[in-house]
Amino acid sequence: LQWLRNPGPQHEKRTLFGDMVCFLFITPLATISGWLCLRGAVDHLHFSSRLEAVGLIALTVALFTIYLFWTLVSFRYHCRLYNEWRQTNQQVILLIPKSANVLSNQQSLLGLQPLKRNSKETIV
Repeated sequence: LQWLRNPGPQHEKRTLFGDMVCFLFITPLATISGWLCLRGAVDHLHFSSRLEAVGLIALTVALFTIYLFWTLVSFRYHCRLYNEWRQTNQQVILLIPKSANVLSNQQSLLGLQPLKRNSKETIV
C-alpha cells in the first residue's frame, strides 16, 4: 500500500493513474465493440456477403489483439516500476520485545549461560 501512496516521481504517478483510467474505460468499450462486430459478422453471414463477415471477424481479432497487447505491456511496465521501487525503498523496522526474558535470551544467544541438553542428539 505504501507504493500506491508514494510510488516515486510524479511522472510514475501520472502514468499509473492514466493507465488505470484508460483500463477502466477501454475494457467495456473493447468488449462492446467486439460483441457488435461479431454480431454484425453473424448477420452478414446469414443475410449478405461473406466477405463483409470475414472483415468484421478480422476487425474483432485485431481489436482484441491490440487490447491484450496494451494490457500486457502496461502491466509489465508497472510491475517493473514496482520491483525497482521495492529494491530502492526498503524500509526496515526494528522491533524490540518488551518481555522480561529479553536479557536471558540475549545471554543465552551470546553463550554466557551453559545450555543443557538431555537428549543424545549432537548439533552439527
